[in-house]
Amino acid sequence: MTDIESRIDTSRPHTARIWNYWTGGKDNYPVDREAGDRIRELHPGIGEYAKADRLFLGRAVRYLAQEERIRQFLDIGTGLPSADNTHEVAQRVAPDARVVYVDNDPLVLAHARALLVGTPEGRTEYLDADLRDVDTILAAAAKTLDLSQPVALMLLGVVIFVEDDEESYTIVRRLMDALAPGSHLVLSHTVTHPDMPDVDAAVAFWNEHGTPKLTQRTPVAVARYFDGLELLEPGVVSCSAWRPETPTPDVAMYAGVGRK
Repeated sequence: MTDIESRIDTSRPHTARIWNYWTGGKDNYPVDREAGDRIRELHPGIGEYAKADRLFLGRAVRYLAQEERIRQFLDIGTGLPSADNTHEVAQRVAPDARVVYVDNDPLVLAHARALLVGTPEGRTEYLDADLRDVDTILAAAAKTLDLSQPVALMLLGVVIFVEDDEESYTIVRRLMDALAPGSHLVLSHTVTHPDMPDVDAAVAFWNEHGTPKLTQRTPVAVARYFDGLELLEPGVVSCSAWRPETPTPDVAMYAGVGRK
């Protein structure tokens, strides 16, 4: 058994593997599918969140590569590889784009090294690090990315794992402070909303049975991550409502893109 394999806990459901299950992937275990089905019973639309978040990623990366001419992406909280990962979308537009993925889940690490392979013109690297390890992430990312040039910082569904509000805002601010003017923040976050009580029930179930635990925040609290940045239209909205090709129902996963 490798060191990575020894770190994979199949006795408890894990968010990355449940997300993978909901999006039709095969990199999950019975415990993940059981928890995923239970959460879906509590909140039947939860599987759509994963799909909506993935589609938002594609639209945001495509916009940044095409319209803003961003050629560097720092994707923290990568999750298990799926269709249209950040490097695939970016390098489809600009083959010379550079992407650094960061995650601390051993199963993600094992798959990322095998599957997250980019174009010959660009570069695709993977870091085994926690979101809280800001200095480690920046130092390692600088070996692949030129931090004196604009970078897109991708934080999709990852800040939810930092329970303390001020710590989470500080982490995002430190990361953005280290990036050059013209850099962008792309962030999505599960929200709590009075119109969606079933979401709260699903999150409560998850926090009782799964790992790692997650924190919901209000849409106003999510918008605070973009303080000091130029928030692009349409602002912080349901990720399904961020420049969709076709109208789709809102989900309790809010997102936005801001320019430094």
